[in-house]
Amino acid sequence: FRGHDLYAADADPAVIRKQIGIIHQRPIVFPMSVQDNVLFGVRFHRRLTAFAQRELARELLERVGLWKEVNPRLDAPAAALACGQQQRLCLARTLANAPEVILMDEPCSALDPTATRHIEALIAELKRDYTIIIVTHNMSQARRVSEQALFFYQGRLIEAGSTGQLLEDPREPMTREFVTGQIG
Repeated sequence: FRGHDLYAADADPAVIRKQIGIIHQRPIVFPMSVQDNVLFGVRFHRRLTAFAQRELARELLERVGLWKEVNPRLDAPAAALACGQQQRLCLARTLANAPEVILMDEPCSALDPTATRHIEALIAELKRDYTIIIVTHNMSQARRVSEQALFFYQGRLIEAGSTGQLLEDPREPMTREFVTGQIG
């Protein structure tokens, strides 16, 4: 990342975790309150007063469209939230660290259509401020949320281009086979 080997012996995991945010297929909430989940990484990277922490949590929960849903229960266990709410909570926790890049691994695969719509709307908003890399096998979602696409097969880059070009008129036979459903 930025010319540095993330696996080098001298790579600092704390710095990497701040620079690169990750959203997994299934939301990973920590066994703590909603507010503590949002502030988890921030507490390692910054010193904030209790008031500033509450304000930051509110700001981030508002940004991911979760504030109105969780405001009365910020101290409740995050595990009690619905799956789509948990995924937005994970996104708020990621944003709290102000990463340079956000990696999303099938961020909507465990979500219903309404929750998926929320996450995709957030991606559309966030891509103005962040580099977002999404791994998805869902061609419709790729069309909706991405501008550039890369097709990998067994860890090897097969084709890259604009999403429209890659999905509508792929140049490589293997990409064409995948996009048309012949493989994959």
